[in-house]
Amino acid sequence: MKKTLKYRIYPTKAQTTRLDAQLEECRWLYNETVAMRKNAWEQDKRPLSYYDTKKCIPSLKKQRPSLRLVHSQVLQNVTEWVELAYQGFFRRLKAGETPGHPRFKSHGRYDSMTFTQAPSGCSIGPDGKLVVAKVGHIKMVLHRPLPQACTLKTATLTRSSTGKWYVCIVVETEPNRLAKLDNSVGIDVGLKTFATLSDGQEIENPRFFRKEEKALAKVQRRLSREVKGTKERRKRR
Repeated sequence: MKKTLKYRIYPTKAQTTRLDAQLEECRWLYNETVAMRKNAWEQDKRPLSYYDTKKCIPSLKKQRPSLRLVHSQVLQNVTEWVELAYQGFFRRLKAGETPGHPRFKSHGRYDSMTFTQAPSGCSIGPDGKLVVAKVGHIKMVLHRPLPQACTLKTATLTRSSTGKWYVCIVVETEPNRLAKLDNSVGIDVGLKTFATLSDGQEIENPRFFRKEEKALAKVQRRLSREVKGTKERRKRR
């Protein structure tokens, strides 16, 4: 059984600079791969396969040495994303639609990279930090422990629109089966009571809004007195 676990990571300024540079190299390779496949289709009406573009990576590294800043797994995964985009393009073309070619990625619009053979290239160190190839040990919050005796499969580093960094780790583990129980209960959710169980037990409705209605009206009046667009109004809100 495979499970995906998402954790927040806190790279230092130097590590953030390296990660941003790696994403920019991935974006360049994505655009270059799209350009190669687009030219092959428009000029020769022949599709380039995923393996054709994958074999071009070594020569592209000679053309652009900065690609060596990125782990080879990540670069191969970039061409795989282009392959998925073109599979959708040819599928719509075969269906008689008029699809557009996969689009180029503009600056800052490439925000994730995947290590497809973790723990090679990306792993969790004994100190609980995320060890990323060509970046270093990154602080990570393991708010949820990894399943016991699990095997890392893939790891994806993602940069959010607000600049925060996350890692999604896919692990393979045995399912944890719960013990069978002889007793069972039915639940009916209502308005008068929060819930009524099949054995007759009733759970009262907490009515959070009714309890806090007067306090909410009070703070709403205080908010309305603040000048719009000011720091004080944002703080009050």
